[in-house]
Amino acid sequence: MIDRNIIEKQVELTLERTDLGIGEKYEGKVRDNYISSDSKRFIVVTDRISAFDRVLCTIPFKGQVLNTAARFWFDLTADEVPNHMIEVPDPNVMTTKQCEPFPVEMVVRSYLTGVTSTSIWTHYSQRKREFCGHSLPEGMKKNQPLPEPILTPSTKAPKGGHDISVSRQEILDMGVVSAEDFDRMADLSMRLFDIGRRHCSEKGVILVDTKYEFGKTPDGDIVVIDEVHTPDSSRFWLQETYEERYEKGEDPQGFDKEYVRKWLAEKGFKGDGPVPDIPAQVRVEAAARYIYALERITGIDFAPDTGEPVLRIRKNLNLD
Repeated sequence: MIDRNIIEKQVELTLERTDLGIGEKYEGKVRDNYISSDSKRFIVVTDRISAFDRVLCTIPFKGQVLNTAARFWFDLTADEVPNHMIEVPDPNVMTTKQCEPFPVEMVVRSYLTGVTSTSIWTHYSQRKREFCGHSLPEGMKKNQPLPEPILTPSTKAPKGGHDISVSRQEILDMGVVSAEDFDRMADLSMRLFDIGRRHCSEKGVILVDTKYEFGKTPDGDIVVIDEVHTPDSSRFWLQETYEERYEKGEDPQGFDKEYVRKWLAEKGFKGDGPVPDIPAQVRVEAAARYIYALERITGIDFAPDTGEPVLRIRKNLNLD
């Protein structure tokens, strides 16, 4: 684990946005995407963090952590699930195949948990027993394992919009994805989740839930895009303390974006109205948790680049 002082110094040198001029640009909540003339996509993973479908602030080294984690999982799962990665020319950049993204997120859940309005626990606590087409048993408690992992798709809202959890049939009724493509993505999602759960378990970590995004290549192949099993897209709990904390009715020990969500929820923010000012100590703590998750799960010793990020990116992409 890197010295916390290094994280604190990086608060003033985070990567908030880019303007590289290397093709058509699309700015997502976290990633700046550039489509080049030779049908490649350069994905710059910034340090922006989003929660409750809002961009909040930046977290030191977050982009480097996410990019490193995505590369690890793309390499690990490539034999089972094809992905869009070509190379990683910079700690914050991934060069990928150009794909047409599907306007749906494939969310896989294995525990009854969450704090957002779309979470399965929020739904269950309101005495609703159907969630995204799945029947939920009576008498469950917060943070309890579901009988088996379930797929709960979500609409993929534009930046500033709100995602909505829906069923397979609702997605098909919207006409945004064919049944064949949806079922292919569903199969690949469950494969990825099974690989992720088994790998994380070997590291003493519970992969609680996650989301996957998919795209279609010009050849018509469906591949996983964006990221896989990062602290942004996934919820992780420590296995060794889960049972004891669950029995006491305490929340599990997590090291993912949930820390920031809970901090905001305690301030009364759940997506509407102005975003509260997030102090430096919260941003540093979030960064430390992201780095811990990366190192614990992948076995990689995180070696951050502390230089000015945009200048480094331009140099590594030969733009100057």
